[in-house]
Formats: sequence, structure tokens, C-alpha cells
Amino acid sequence: MSSQFSTASSHTLSSSAPPREAEAYIDFLNEAAPSPFHAVHSAVARLEQAGFRRLSERDDWDLERKGKYYFTRNGSTVLAFTIGGKYKHGNGGFSIVGAHTDSPQLKVKPVSKREKAGYLEVGVQLYGGGLWHTWFDRSLGVAGRVMVRLGDGCYRQRLVRISKPILTIPTLAVHFDGAQATRFNFNEETQLLPILATKAKECVNDAFRTCCFMDTHLRSFILQLQERHHSALMEALAKELDVHPDQINDFDLSLYDTQPACIGGVHDEFVFSQRQDNLGMSYCSLMGMINTCNRVDEDPNIRVLALFDNEEVGSTSAQGANSSLLPATLERLICTNIRDDDVSLSCLPGLSRANGKNAHPKVLYERAIHKSLLLSADMAHAVHPNFLDQYEDNHRPEMHHGTVIKINANQRYATTAPTSLIIREIAGRRDIPIQEFVVRNDGRCGSTIGAMLSAKMSLRTVDVGNPQLSMHSLRETTGVDDVKHGIDLFEAFYELFPAVESQVLIDNE
Repeated sequence: MSSQFSTASSHTLSSSAPPREAEAYIDFLNEAAPSPFHAVHSAVARLEQAGFRRLSERDDWDLERKGKYYFTRNGSTVLAFTIGGKYKHGNGGFSIVGAHTDSPQLKVKPVSKREKAGYLEVGVQLYGGGLWHTWFDRSLGVAGRVMVRLGDGCYRQRLVRISKPILTIPTLAVHFDGAQATRFNFNEETQLLPILATKAKECVNDAFRTCCFMDTHLRSFILQLQERHHSALMEALAKELDVHPDQINDFDLSLYDTQPACIGGVHDEFVFSQRQDNLGMSYCSLMGMINTCNRVDEDPNIRVLALFDNEEVGSTSAQGANSSLLPATLERLICTNIRDDDVSLSCLPGLSRANGKNAHPKVLYERAIHKSLLLSADMAHAVHPNFLDQYEDNHRPEMHHGTVIKINANQRYATTAPTSLIIREIAGRRDIPIQEFVVRNDGRCGSTIGAMLSAKMSLRTVDVGNPQLSMHSLRETTGVDDVKHGIDLFEAFYELFPAVESQVLIDNE
């Protein structure tokens, strides 16, 4: 063992056997990675198994102290919360963790049908800032949601995942362009096109379909679909969903790597998978919420977990962090009577009374926000041994050494001295390792939902994330021990934040 690692606390490193938390994380990745819709579906399954009850934003909410609840929006965002046993309107705040379910991806275009030189290709849009060269020569499947017409004329969202590798994006042989061996350049519109089939094989199968589909209406509908998408793609979707092709009305589909997530390295210390940014933090925060959901008897706060969509493209959507979703939900909780609460509230104009003071819901909301903290959870950069010059000398996070606090003087991250202190104190009380990261002054800094929500809601925030390599590549690398570190940190945050926060005095409190 090198001297660098020998200085780490013994709790930081696991033995050669992968921690059970990492094994469970692999299971989650293989369920959730194909699309944000699958990520939310997987999260919801775990929440329901833990006893969380589904709510609808369209309905009134009947809530009780120590209750566990969740709702989804667009099928790609989920918000869960538990109400502390000692929570009272006007006295408690919110312990919030926010992460995101999306990653850079290739999305199928509304009209995807392409044909060149005897090949059938599928037109795709770039989503986010991916390392697109890593998508070449991979075995790609298709996944997402499909709007299916039911027999009663209604339409229902169905998740679909074609696990068979039906697409690939081939590189150009080095013999045609020697420069490609050292610097890979390509046009993202014309050369980043996945191949679905050859025209020769498609003609054979077209003849088979014509013989099999004797229904005139169905044959006509297939011809209409062929104007937008290759019939082979549509039939593959219909087969996976066990519906007729004419029941498919529309879809949101993404390409994904069919190679499963796995644990690797000679000491079984790495997790190799797509979309760990940000499924890594989504999973750790989800398990932090679930693992502590039955330990809320003494909690004066409402614990909140928000997994948003569309962070990679700016979060400006109905299901993104820049929407009204989080503030509207917190205000709604303030305006909702909680059974067994001795404070009765009304959202109508006027004032009710709580603890002898004015308790207008707007005032109670503002008071609660200033007793709250957001952990903006998004993956961080581990130091890369082959590119050390890209890292600030004193801020080089290592795998297995704990979750990273991210700091930026220009507020690309929302961490401040008080919020950093709070999370350090929480981690210290549970002996959880913590690291720090800042970018070089001559380098680029990423962004998260942290600064956005902090400014939008006047909400104290700290940006954190587990370290990883190859961020935004189709295949990313993390450390097995940091899965447990992340889960432990979120568990500690949910359980200890109210007590620690009360001891940090700012603005003459």
C-alpha cells in the first residue's frame, strides 16, 4: 500500500470484496440507466417497497406526521418526502437533497428515417454535452417511453427497453484518414448517425411483412409510419411492448449502451457503467432517504428528496429544477394541514394563529426556508493520473476517500463557509470522509442545480458529489467504497441537520 493511501482512515477503504452497497448500486444502474423514465421507475419501486405512498399533484393531500409520500412529474422527475415526528408548521424547516436523473444522450428525432449507400440509419439529436466520440463502435439499444393508444381510445405512457443491440455508429478505418488515429474529428450531424440495418435485409423483411399483415388499415398505417421512421424500428418497439404498431402514437426514445454495469479492477474496486453522472448521486440520496424514513420520531423537519430531469440542458422545463416544482411543493406542504398538528392553517387571505403569532402561510414558508438546507448532489471529478496538469494542486479528489464538497468563488457552485461547515460537522459526527474540489483559475467549471435553486428560493446550499472519472463519457468509472460513503452522508444529513443547524449562528441569530 502506498504512503498516500496509508494515511487514510481505516474506515475509508473496503477489503477486496465489493461492499454490498456497491452490488446493490450495480443492480440499480442496470435497471435505471437506459433513460430518465427508467431511473424514476426504479426509484419509485424502491420507495414503494419502503412504504412510501403515491400522491398526485392534481389532488388534495391527506398527510400525517411521520408519513412517507412521493409523486412523479412527466415520468422523469420524482419528489419524495417524510414528515418528522416533531414537525410543526412555523417551527420546522426542510432537509432537502436534490439530484438529477438525466445524462448526456442521443435522442431519436421526430422524423428519424435516413438511408444512405444501402444502409438504414436513424437520425438522432444531441442531448447535453456528451463526449460523443465514446458512442462510436458501441452496441446500442433503444429505450424510453412510448405513448400507446388503448382500446378505449385513451393514451397511456409505457416504458420500453430494447436490450438487443440494434444500432451501432461505426468509425472510419484509419486507412482512409491517418490523422484519426491521434485526433478523432467528425461532423455531429452527418457522421454521428447510428446504423439500423442494410437495405438488402430490409427488403427481404418488407416482403415478409406484406405477406403477414393482411389487414388493410394496418398496412396503410405502417406505410404512414415509414415516412417518419423505419418500419423495422417501429415493429421492434411494438414487439417489445406487445402491441400493434398502429397503437404507437409518439415516443421519447434514447440510445443507450447495452453493455451492463459491472464491478472491475484487479481488486474489484471500480464501477464501470454509463450515466453514473448523475445516477450515482440519485441512488445514494434515494437510499439515504429510504434507510432513514422510519427514524423520524424526533425530527422537527420535513425531509425532502427531489430527483429532477433536464439538468444537463439547463433545467428549464416543467420537470426541471428551474421550474416551480420544488418551491411550489414546499409551499403546498406549509399550506396543508397535517393530522395531529395543533396548528390549523388556511391558504385564504387573512391570518391564522400559531404559537400566539401571525401564521400566514407565506410567512411560515419564509421562516421555514431559513431553517432549511439543500444538498445539491451531482457527481464530482476524481483526479486523473494521466492529466494531472488539469487539476488544482491542492484539490485532487481521490476514489474511496469520500464524497466531495465542491466550491467555486464565482458561484458556479453554491457552497458557502457556513453550509460547508454544517456538512463537515454532520460528516464528522458519523466519521464519514469528506474531500474538497475547486477548479484551476485557468480551467472550466461545471454547474449544478445548486446555484439555481439557491438563488431562486433564497435557500442555503452546499454542492456535493462522489468522485468519478470520464464524466459524460458513454462509459464512466467510480469507486465502490464511495457508494457507501455517499449513502452514509445523506443518512447523516437527514438525521442530524436540525441539531447541527441550530448551532451555526449567522446574521446575529
